[in-house]
Order: sequence, then structure tokens, then C-alpha cells
Amino acid sequence: MEKKKGIVAEFKEFALRGSVVDLAVGVIIGAAFQAIVNSLVEDILSPILGLVLQGNMSSLSLDLFDGRVTIRYGSFFMAIINFLIMAFVIFMIVKGINALRNRGKKNEQGEPTEKTCPFCQSQISYKATRCPNCTSEIKD
Repeated sequence: MEKKKGIVAEFKEFALRGSVVDLAVGVIIGAAFQAIVNSLVEDILSPILGLVLQGNMSSLSLDLFDGRVTIRYGSFFMAIINFLIMAFVIFMIVKGINALRNRGKKNEQGEPTEKTCPFCQSQISYKATRCPNCTSEIKD
């Protein structure tokens, strides 16, 4: 009979699995990167947009019902800009990783190493001029 694992042992096995640790590292790095992007938008882009719009973009708001309700649409626009920057950077990272992967595949696929003998249909070296199986002369 199999011995049942305790809940602590199962959790330890789960938590120390490679993919869980990788995910945790990714989340931590993502949060740190988000802080960088937020700073870029709030400290650099927002003041530049403020010069163009003659005011602070994130302070743009609309008061309703004699000031009892305030809609801060400037903050919403800044959140959209944050998202677009994050999405663009992630897109560029994924595009770079895919380019590296595809470059490795192109090297592997380079020149073919084998071809099919037209007489006996066996696989032979691409550079062969005579089939080693049926001894037929191969003309390219």
C-alpha cells in the first residue's frame, strides 16, 4: 500500500516545483518593472503632456452633483498609457525571444543532409552520387 503524504509534504512538493518558483520570480520582477513604468509615466510623460495640455494630465477631473462625485479621467488616461507601455515592452521582449529561437531553428534546418534515391526510395546522403543500397548512379 502507498503511504499517504501529509498536507505539509504535499504543499512543500508543490511550492518547490520549478515552475512555481519561476512564476514567483516572474511576478516579483513584473512588479518591479511596473514600478519603473509607473515612474516613467508619472514623472516624465505626464509632465510633458501637461506642458502640451497646459496642466497636469492626472489631475484632470469632472465634478458632478455640486462636487459630491468626482470623475478623475486624467488618472484613467495615465493608466491607459501605463498599460500601452507595458504591453509594448512585453511584446518587444517576446518578439526578441522568438527571434532568438527562430535563429537557432534556421541553423538547424540549413542545408539538407539526406535525399531520397529515385530508384529504390531509400534515404541517402545529400552529397552522394551513387546509392549505397541499389548502386544506381544519382544525377542531380
